[in-house]
Amino acid sequence: MNASHKERLGLLLWFRLARFYNRSNRLSNHHLKKWNITISQFDLLVQIGAHQPISQQELAEKLLVTKGNMTQAVVKLEKQGLIQRKQVWRTKLISLTATGEQLYKEVVPIQQQFQAAQFDVLTKEEQKQLLTLLKKLQKQEQ
Repeated sequence: MNASHKERLGLLLWFRLARFYNRSNRLSNHHLKKWNITISQFDLLVQIGAHQPISQQELAEKLLVTKGNMTQAVVKLEKQGLIQRKQVWRTKLISLTATGEQLYKEVVPIQQQFQAAQFDVLTKEEQKQLLTLLKKLQKQEQ
């Protein structure tokens, strides 16, 4: 395969991945409207629920977002009564409120099923192969 074909193939792969990712986020945001949260808020809810109490810094590292974006998202969830922040010396620890716990227990299993269904067009073997290939691509960036 010559260089221009290789570059074209790489570009096509990138476009397909980007389109799938964007479509998945749009569908998820639409699905999550029932609970009045976005996909990014869902991601926060999942990480906090799984690792609470968690510092704002640890949360930002898990989500790969900037500290500024993290602060905005956390403030929104706090205003919705889903999380609480507690200052422990120099660290802000974040955990779910009772309302956040209830939402977490309700929405996480449903959203997991929704996300998984987007891969139903692939066989189980193809899903495993795709996961292996994506992991291989991810290792390249480290």
